[in-house]
Amino acid sequence: MKAAGFGDELFLGRLRTDLLALAGEDPRRLPTAEEDFLARLREFCDTRVDGSRIEREDRIPDEVINGLRDIGALRIRIPREYGGLGLSGVCYYRALMIVTSVHSALGELLAAHQSIGLPQPLLLFGTERQKRTFLPRCAHEISAFALTEAEIGNDPERMSTTAVPDPESGHYTLNGVKLWTTNGVVADLLVVMAVVPPSERNAGGMSVFVVEADSPGVTVEHRSSFLGLRGLENGVIRLRDVIVPADHRIGEEGSGLAVALGAQDTGRLSLPAVCASAAKWSLKIAREWAGVRVQWGRPIGEQEAVAGKLAFISGTAFALEAMVEVTGRHAEAGHVETGLDAELAKLFASEKGWLVADELVQLRGGRGYETADSAAARGERGVPAEQRLRDLRVGRIFDGSSEALRTFIASAVLDRHRSAPTAGDSGDRRAAPVVEDGPLRAHLNFADEAARRLFQLVEDATVPTDASVEPHQRDLGRIVDIAAELYAMSASCAYAAALNTRDDTPVQLADAFCAQATRRITGLFEELADNADSQDRLIARRVLDNHYTWLEDGVLDPSTEGPWISEPVPGPDDQADLRRTVRHGGHTDSTPGEGGPHA
Repeated sequence: MKAAGFGDELFLGRLRTDLLALAGEDPRRLPTAEEDFLARLREFCDTRVDGSRIEREDRIPDEVINGLRDIGALRIRIPREYGGLGLSGVCYYRALMIVTSVHSALGELLAAHQSIGLPQPLLLFGTERQKRTFLPRCAHEISAFALTEAEIGNDPERMSTTAVPDPESGHYTLNGVKLWTTNGVVADLLVVMAVVPPSERNAGGMSVFVVEADSPGVTVEHRSSFLGLRGLENGVIRLRDVIVPADHRIGEEGSGLAVALGAQDTGRLSLPAVCASAAKWSLKIAREWAGVRVQWGRPIGEQEAVAGKLAFISGTAFALEAMVEVTGRHAEAGHVETGLDAELAKLFASEKGWLVADELVQLRGGRGYETADSAAARGERGVPAEQRLRDLRVGRIFDGSSEALRTFIASAVLDRHRSAPTAGDSGDRRAAPVVEDGPLRAHLNFADEAARRLFQLVEDATVPTDASVEPHQRDLGRIVDIAAELYAMSASCAYAAALNTRDDTPVQLADAFCAQATRRITGLFEELADNADSQDRLIARRVLDNHYTWLEDGVLDPSTEGPWISEPVPGPDDQADLRRTVRHGGHTDSTPGEGGPHA
């Protein structure tokens, strides 16, 4: 059994930075095989991938997908005995950073396949036969995870897709419509969540199935378009009387949520890696631009208003890399629980990564708002700052929205405290701290005191024991945000301590970030004591009761007619199948125009 991790201890009032310490030499060094793979990937992305083309055409070219396949980018985490490369999680996260820096859709292609696609559920819950059947295929074929439906987002218990078993054949028949399935348009294999009806022999429940994407009855009936992430092969998938063998079910009937959450926990650091990549690139652009752009006789980087932005971008970029590297290595080692750490990292990274991109756009001014192609067409460097802002915005929504994630974390923490309360002063709050002296020691002293205050807030929130989380979501959200900031501070200090063999620049960045985080934490504590939540709830109720509709006068609504939430219509599809099959070698099969509607 794994020991409690940093996040678990943090909510008990104990700042166990020793759990984040990195042993050995420079943590940025990886084994030779991993460094060689990343070098090949970097060269391919630098010389063979045109990110602006992906953005213009809203499509990843076949030759790029095949190139990534040939390098082994689809099988980074798959063990060697199943045809994969068997590389570490940290190597995988760095690979995501590389491909994302060229275009965000590339990172989503790899992450949707390896973080939440078929490989991870199989490795965690599959039988040996299933692993030997499907993992070698996952090393070369693309998979997708089909969970979301029109009526469900963060509450999968309302799922309507069904999987009805046939006792005689042992097969299941799947029916339903899945929304926003990333990689669904190009997938060869689908991981489908469906509800098995209860029977006399089995309780049924939400279950997970491997479905061949070219099975009769599977139709990609729509390719979705979004604010950002152009090139994302995300679509609506209809399942109409799809026959699935019983041995394609992963886990037992009713274990679907556990399978989904298990795979999701393992892949939680994918989004922080993507955000770290964007922040590191933003730092490069901000540094170069602030040095050459002159206003009022001086480079803008020397002016205080811009200096604050440079400090925020650099400090946050360091913290994001620290979280990925520190938590990634401890997750790989497997000695302590890192699930809560990864959830805090996802929350922090998605919120702060988008702010970094927003600050870069602001720093670039009108050029930040202009597209890269437009700037290049008039003779200037094409910098896709506005594209990164659009691409990162979804991080606060998918893989658990920030609001839902705060509530989930708070609920889990409160449940744990109610079942096994532990005094905040018991045990060693900060055994063997990662920093003994220097400028970071004061920050850890602040964090230690804040952790004790955090524990008391959690204790107070558990009374009465039958209280619902829902009426107190904003206060609980502030508590979780404090924890996320404390985690980021501690990870930054641990990372700086591990990197400090060369010079003191890591300590300088950690010091700057911790100073910024301290001010945010102080503000959150103040908001817990003094806020307008009750008034906001009253105003919201009056908005919903149509008290202020007069304020909406004088404008037009350009929205199209139609229901707010579409009802999936059962039965055969009446639209062309938009599935795109990328054949090895670059040939693409696309159904539209060939076969008509897929019944």
